[in-house]
Formats: sequence, C-alpha cells, structure tokens
Amino acid sequence: MSDAVAGKDGGKPAGKPKPDKAKPDKPKADKAKQADKQTDASAGKQPEHGHRPADERPSGPPRLQQYYREQVVPRLRSDLKIDNLMQVPRITKITVNMGVGEAVADKKVMDAAVADLIKITGQKPLITKSRKAIASFKRMYEFLDRLISIAMPRIRDFRGMSPRAFDGQGNYSLGVKEQIIFPEIQYDQIDQVRGMDITITTTARDDRHGRALLEAFNFPFRK
Repeated sequence: MSDAVAGKDGGKPAGKPKPDKAKPDKPKADKAKQADKQTDASAGKQPEHGHRPADERPSGPPRLQQYYREQVVPRLRSDLKIDNLMQVPRITKITVNMGVGEAVADKKVMDAAVADLIKITGQKPLITKSRKAIASFKRMYEFLDRLISIAMPRIRDFRGMSPRAFDGQGNYSLGVKEQIIFPEIQYDQIDQVRGMDITITTTARDDRHGRALLEAFNFPFRK
C-alpha cells in the first residue's frame, strides 16, 4: 500500500528524506538594525567616572567674560593709554554680604538667608563667615551680568548707581535693599525681604581706572 501511494508521484520509489534547506541568512538590514539598537542602548548608559555628556556641559565662557576679552580690553588699552596687556584693569572677585542679625534668635532665618544667597550667587556661603566671595570667574561674570542687565533695572525708582562709591583703590561697593530684584528669588517663597552689600574688587590702580572698567561693562552710573 505504501508503494502504490508512492508511485503516484512519477513511479519513483520513496528514498531517504531530503534534508531541510538551510535557513537563509537574515538580510544585512536586520543586522544594521541590531547594531543601531546596541548603539542606542550604549548611548543611554550613564557616563563612567561621573562625567556629564558633552552636550550637557557649559558651552564656552560666560557672555560677559568673552565680552571683556574681545571688547573691554582693547577699549581700556586705548582710553587709558595702557601698553602692557597685564596692566589692563580686571575684576578679581565680587563679594556679597547679607547681614542676618535676627538669626541669633531664630535659626530658620539663617537657613532662609543661605537659600537666597545660593540662588543669587550660585554658591553655598559659609555660615561662619559674614561674607560670601564669588571668586570663580565663571560664576562671577554670570552674577555681574545678571546684576547689571536684569537686577538693577528692577530696582524701584532706579536712576543709576552713585559714581562716588569707590574706595580709592578702584573697588566699588553698592547696597541692595531687596533680594527680590534677582529673578532667581520668588517673592511668594521668601520669609522676609532682606538687603545685601555687594563689593566689586578690581585690579585697577585708582578710582578712575576702576570706573572706566565698570563703564566698559555698561555699569549704570548716575549721570
């Protein structure tokens, strides 16, 4: 019976079953997709040693620092007749001092003041000291940029800063009555309004050079 059934296909006896044909290789496109998946997976991994991806790192120097190098330095060398590049006045640090005398009775007051300074300067102040110096050039220039471009114009009835607040050695000090002039401070999130003193320390040899330096940054002196 089995032979008769086999004879229906041309009469040839049934032989050994033919081996299954090998499965064809997957197209190269599939391999490319797998490679892409691996690439995507590796890209999603956190970088080793705590380094941030390049696209998350700050790109270039602060705007005002670059402006100093490209615009302020040539202008001061010309206006002040300075031949030596190293003698051109520059800002070395900005010190922010916030008096919090009421913190003696209430520790929460100190915590709130520290939180405000962190938002304003970008650095955590030392509570044991009365002042916070912004010595990092990047943060210093960023703070000065926000102070001149954003904070000062928000002062009520602002008519410019006094040109007489220099100390005789090219350093300038100013007082701010309200920390809320800085955009980082949300009015509805503070416990009380506080003032602060800001000192801009420079390498200028006298007040004339110090004023020329700040004017080159478009510091709004009263006319």
